[in-house]
Amino acid sequence: MTLDVHELDRLLLVGAGVLLLAILAVRLSVRAGLPSLLVYLAMGVAMGESGLGIRFDDAEVAHALGFAALVLILAEGGLTTPWPEIRPVMRLGVSLATIGVAVSVLTMALVGHYLLGLTWELAVLLGAVTAPTDAAAVFSVLRRLPLPRRLTGALEAESGLNDAPTVVLVTLISAASAGGGERHSVLGFAGEIAFELGLGVLGGAVVGFSGAWLLRRSALPASGLYPLAVLSFTVLAYAGTATLHGSGFAAVYVAALVLGNAELPHRAATRSFSEGVAWLAQIGLFVMLGLLAAPGRITLETVTIAVVALLALTLLARPLSVGVASLVQPVGLREATFLSWAGLRGAVPIVLTTIPLADAVDGSTQLFDIVFVVVLLDTLVTGPTLPGVARALRLARRSEPRDLEVEAAPLERIAADLLQVTISPQSLMHGVEVGELRLPPGSSVALVVRDGQTIVPERRTVLRHGDDVLVVTPRALREATEKRLRAVSVGGRLAQWLGTRPPA
Repeated sequence: MTLDVHELDRLLLVGAGVLLLAILAVRLSVRAGLPSLLVYLAMGVAMGESGLGIRFDDAEVAHALGFAALVLILAEGGLTTPWPEIRPVMRLGVSLATIGVAVSVLTMALVGHYLLGLTWELAVLLGAVTAPTDAAAVFSVLRRLPLPRRLTGALEAESGLNDAPTVVLVTLISAASAGGGERHSVLGFAGEIAFELGLGVLGGAVVGFSGAWLLRRSALPASGLYPLAVLSFTVLAYAGTATLHGSGFAAVYVAALVLGNAELPHRAATRSFSEGVAWLAQIGLFVMLGLLAAPGRITLETVTIAVVALLALTLLARPLSVGVASLVQPVGLREATFLSWAGLRGAVPIVLTTIPLADAVDGSTQLFDIVFVVVLLDTLVTGPTLPGVARALRLARRSEPRDLEVEAAPLERIAADLLQVTISPQSLMHGVEVGELRLPPGSSVALVVRDGQTIVPERRTVLRHGDDVLVVTPRALREATEKRLRAVSVGGRLAQWLGTRPPA
């Protein structure tokens, strides 16, 4: 079918309608306590052959579009993840994404073959596609919970990195099973995964640091170009590394993590833009996967296998993987229990099943249906129960961290930055005088905007909740200035110079 202007009009009409419904569904799903994933999948199923009759069964297109969506979702995750929060638990996150994945794959492969009666190829594929946690689910669910940062940091690092080894494993097994690839030994698989993962991390770091260096020295004519440039660098990291046969998913997350924590202009705008793009990718991805599903194909046998697989995954494979992975960086029993329960699955397992589906691997359709049901059941059980589990384990914090929003704009001619600080309702900067901020020498408060009125501040000017404070700082002192502002926001006028961190 050729695409003319009239066909384009119809596509835009349907696309805009679906997008608006999906956006409204976010609010409804939050009120109803249901994960938005289920709403989007339901929309796709309703539009498919079993509903409105839209036919979509091209696994290769689904595979390609699914990977494109995951790139954008991982980019948003890296750009919005504060490095100071995940650095203390990075060893645990990497261990969960590598050692933990290996243990989960092995456990589920044994369960799949000996208990569920699947062939070894399908059993290993089942283990591989269900091993990774879903970045979109982890970022969207955990960031709304008042949890210790060591837990959220570990889970975010795991979800950002564990797609990489599983994509390599599923791709190699699918190619070998379809007769189009070389069969590897266990050591061969491990070596190939280690090589691609290492190349991905290296490629992402190179692109991330190079992009940050370039953007710091480029005065772009419009602020809206900075978010586009940053997102382009993350996609470049994925595509460039994948072209060199490295792990593009590891590259895009590492590049985004570097760029998101670099001292770049308009960081808040960049994060907001990437969040919007990630939501668009999630909506499109879930609706597409719903279209690809065929409810009429799902039998009682499929549901039974999926239930057993989910029980094995939740009660056996995930706890084992957390237990072995935490040997690298030990955690307490309560933390390990929560990490075991918080193995959120979402679109990633379903997307991974499109790889063997596109390669026409024997039994891949059955695998897709099983994993589809597993994800549905897991989403219904795990996501809504996480707050209760956190409270039962006494891990939930009673209060949110007191922080403030900081936006930056470059002042190129004087090598300085203009920081726009928004004092949040939780900030202890409320009631602090401008002189009590004790900013680094050379930095100063230039203007205070309160209730739409501008105030030229003096040393005795008292700051209030809701104020927008404009701070001018030399570029060399920007990090120290931001650190001091955040310290006062958390600790008030008595905050120490080196800053006060919120309780973990």
